[in-house]
Amino acid sequence: MTDEGPTGDPSPSRSKRWLGSNPFRMILRVAAAVAGAGLIATGLATIWPEPDPMAAEPPAADDPSSLGPLPERPVMVLMVGIDADGINDPDNKAAPKGPPNADSLMLVQISAGEPLQVLQLPTELAVNLPGSETLQSLADAYQQGGVALTADVIAEVVGLEEGEPERFVVMTRQALRSLVDGLGEVEVTLNQSYEHKDKAQNYSVNLQAGRQTLNGRQAEQLARYRPEPKQDADRRSRQQRLVQGIHEQLLQPNAIALLPSVIGEVSTKMETDLTVTEIMSLTAAALSSDQPPVISQLKLAPRTGQQLLRELKPNQQLPLWPSTADVASDN
Repeated sequence: MTDEGPTGDPSPSRSKRWLGSNPFRMILRVAAAVAGAGLIATGLATIWPEPDPMAAEPPAADDPSSLGPLPERPVMVLMVGIDADGINDPDNKAAPKGPPNADSLMLVQISAGEPLQVLQLPTELAVNLPGSETLQSLADAYQQGGVALTADVIAEVVGLEEGEPERFVVMTRQALRSLVDGLGEVEVTLNQSYEHKDKAQNYSVNLQAGRQTLNGRQAEQLARYRPEPKQDADRRSRQQRLVQGIHEQLLQPNAIALLPSVIGEVSTKMETDLTVTEIMSLTAAALSSDQPPVISQLKLAPRTGQQLLRELKPNQQLPLWPSTADVASDN
């Protein structure tokens, strides 16, 4: 579902947006892309308290903190939604065909007692990647260098501090379906109906306007649907509704009791450097506030002509998130 190929040539100022003027730093970034697994170096002891030596009690239905010890400080997690059904699938069976494409990129900051902070990143954002003389999409970073390169590029674009994001999660289509089905469906409100069939991908969408209760496969349809290459912003709006719906479902009275089994199931279908215990802890922190997620998007410059790629709105001061991002709008 990711756009094919870059458009346009990078000017020197554009190149500096990611590569900068220090060639040694660029070499380090290339090495990070190859290394992959060396993305995160933050010590666990600085985030989570020492585990209780007593046996864990079953989670209480009305107490998120019963899921696990809350993190002692905010934690930033990179979420990558890919169009492959499984992590090890060599073919995504999507478009363009080949290795998994990054259909969704989000930074999530989780802090106990505070609303969940979410930054949706435009997959079509124009960036300059190692070894390329032309601009490419931010989504291309995942195909070229996996989570390591993707996180490094995002950190430079957004202006994150050293070591951020601290953790990552790569969600497959299978993991998304399991999450929604495990929670017992998710409710969303759609402002229009969506119907689409793609025989080449054996993929269809059939969702009606209004308040809808989605199962896992329907949630996947909503998250993936993008009939035209230039409709990334509309797809992010639909993904935003899904994030909000999942958060609302997690706040339902029976959800906490379901979470240990749901997290155990979903964790086998995604790639992450978080343990199941850490996922439980971050989930507890995310649910410790009954406020809805605060969802932001980067400020983008208007699209130029027929270009598929988008550039950031010029003259923005770093960091771009969370203080200076537009909330829920990137059109």
